[in-house]
Amino acid sequence: MSLRARLAEDPILVAPGVYDALTAALAAEAGFEALYLSGAAVAYTRLGRPDIGLTSATEMADTMALIADRVSLPVIIDADTGFGNALNAQRTMRMYERAGAAALQVEDQSYPKRCGHLADKSLIPQAEMAGKIGAMAEARASDETLIIARTDAIAVEGIDAAFARAEAYIAAGADALFIEAPRSGDEMTRVAQTFGGRIPLLANMVEGGATPISSAEDLQSMGFSIVIFPGGIVRALAKTAQDYYASLAQNGSNRPFGDRMFDFGGLNEVIGTPEMLAEGRKWDGSDG
Repeated sequence: MSLRARLAEDPILVAPGVYDALTAALAAEAGFEALYLSGAAVAYTRLGRPDIGLTSATEMADTMALIADRVSLPVIIDADTGFGNALNAQRTMRMYERAGAAALQVEDQSYPKRCGHLADKSLIPQAEMAGKIGAMAEARASDETLIIARTDAIAVEGIDAAFARAEAYIAAGADALFIEAPRSGDEMTRVAQTFGGRIPLLANMVEGGATPISSAEDLQSMGFSIVIFPGGIVRALAKTAQDYYASLAQNGSNRPFGDRMFDFGGLNEVIGTPEMLAEGRKWDGSDG
């Protein structure tokens, strides 16, 4: 089933954030139907830097290709601002689509952007963003590759302006809508009441961010079609890694941390080493 077809059905689609092939494989094994390749998560892990527009389109496309080689789930990829004007956005569409993305999320911040839950964001003109969306729609090789239009206007211009921008982006050809960082349950309800049923709506759950954390069930009841948890995996792993390194530095051994980690055989089991070795034997003639 295509992502477009899945978004027309219930229940709400829960797309966990991933940042590489390992996290994608683990999320797929957990039973999710789609994944979200987070630009923030790639910045955190590959660069060790904040989400302030430092990650390049090439780094994202390379990561997307590695994920597509490992799992078959549809991936929503963070395309930031398209990395420039409408022509840049078209190139980003072609790159990400070739790399295996099922949907591109593009936003109306100026470049370089910053995390939607950081302060002091700035926006490009509404008409310019609408043009980017139209240009991306024209550049895609398949109509099954979705464009998710994100507006960050609530924090900059207010919720009414965000709604006006959203209407323009729908008219420009967006396939789904992402109004970033509603500040309360009431604002989330307003978003859903205004746009739900007309176009698939995406909700973004950021631990400690501007939007109250809600469950997938509650978001579905409001009228949202997709919920992403983009950076949760990095926050979880960073806390574990911090504890691991502190334990190793203190003890000079991994034994005190052993019950919180895979051993050599356990990790190989998770990543499918026995199966891959068996596959190799099938083709090299050593399997009889």
